[in-house]
Amino acid sequence: MENRNEQDNQIQIELPEDIAQGTYSNLAIIAHSSSEFVIDFVRILPGLPKAKVQSRIILTPEHAKRLLYALNENINRFEDQNGPVSADNSGGFLPPLNGPIGEA
Repeated sequence: MENRNEQDNQIQIELPEDIAQGTYSNLAIIAHSSSEFVIDFVRILPGLPKAKVQSRIILTPEHAKRLLYALNENINRFEDQNGPVSADNSGGFLPPLNGPIGEA
């Protein structure tokens, strides 16, 4: 009977192919109200002064905190395997906007 309860509590998650490709982001903007956290994922390209939000995720405060814990746990595992991740924020939170411009 206990095994049956475990099966009932499982969630089947479907990952459509277009979502599985992922979306690159190099900036996250986080805002919150009393009932939700909003995370906008942005892709900033060097040399371009304008950027678009690629994806927006809206979370309850409880889920935002669970995400914080899950990210922290995964970063710790990553660093155990690969060494420390550098996160120097001395220049602020924005990635540099004036990088080299490539030519084709």
